Amino acid sequence: MSDWNAPNPLYEWTCGVDEAGRGPLAGSVVAAAVVLDPSKPIAGLKDSKKLTAKVRDELYDIIIRDSKAWCIAEASAIEIDSINILQATMLAMKRAIEGLEKTLGRLPDRALIDGNRCPKVNISMEAIVKGDSKVAAISAASILAKVTRDRDMQALHEAYPVYGFNQHMGYPTPVHLESLKLHGPCPQHRKTFGPVRLVIETKGNLGETKLL
Repeated sequence: MSDWNAPNPLYEWTCGVDEAGRGPLAGSVVAAAVVLDPSKPIAGLKDSKKLTAKVRDELYDIIIRDSKAWCIAEASAIEIDSINILQATMLAMKRAIEGLEKTLGRLPDRALIDGNRCPKVNISMEAIVKGDSKVAAISAASILAKVTRDRDMQALHEAYPVYGFNQHMGYPTPVHLESLKLHGPCPQHRKTFGPVRLVIETKGNLGETKLL
């Protein structure tokens, strides 16, 4: 990690923010915001995609226990279809940052955002490309977001097992695309995403009829 993780006297409360689930065809996009505690450093933080599921789960529990504050928020598939995935991602991030107020009793002083865009929250912000591999707090946020979304997709698999959400987490794999063509979309599919929209245009919402 870089010097981004060193204490900054100008910002008593700095949170890292990241998301999971922009690319899948189904489910919510999940964002997390984390304020780490310098007195409780967490070993092994890195981009969640570079960690095994077991290590992510272990770090998830440590982050929840040892951080000063954390918040996980989502934007639903319906919201994604309504305002597009970029704006839904910004909305989930905004909700996560503002949700820290419940723990801190105030908004954080600063937010470091993974990527190249920042949500609209009235605090100091900075977007950091590949921040999940550079900034510990962003790495922590990426882990909370990834684990939460994976668990959401496991639950979605139990509701709609024909799609295999527990295997591909909603991403457009060949297995997912084939099951989508066979069964049509379920209520948690993102209807404005190309492969889902194409199936609706050709076959309708079969999944909604069969599985609700």
